[in-house]
Amino acid sequence: MSRKTMYKVIFHNQGKIYEVYAKNVDQGAMFGFIEIEKLVFGEKTSLVLDPSEENLKSEFSDVVRTYIPMHSIIRIDEVNKQGTAKISESAGGENVMPFPVYTKGEETK
Repeated sequence: MSRKTMYKVIFHNQGKIYEVYAKNVDQGAMFGFIEIEKLVFGEKTSLVLDPSEENLKSEFSDVVRTYIPMHSIIRIDEVNKQGTAKISESAGGENVMPFPVYTKGEETK
C-alpha cells in the first residue's frame, strides 16, 4: 500500500499566521524561497464551514504553486493526514526575529 505524502506548512504573512496543507514542498529554484504546490483544502461535505479555511481556499483558488520567503516559514511537518487549513492572528508576532539570509558578496562585521 503506497503512502501519500502530505505536508503542513505554517508561515507568517502580513501579520497573520497561515497554516496550509500541500502535497509538494521543495526548496525551489528561486533563492530564499520555499516552493509549495498542490495545496489541499477540506471538501464541502458538511454544512459547517470554517470561514478561515474558506478565505484561504478563495485566496489560493487559481494558484498552481506559491513561493514563500524562507524567513517567513515557522515550520514544515510531514503529516499522516490532513487537518484544517486556517489563518490565525499572530500572538506577539512583532517579537519574531527573521532568520538572516546572507548572499555571496555581503560583508558582515
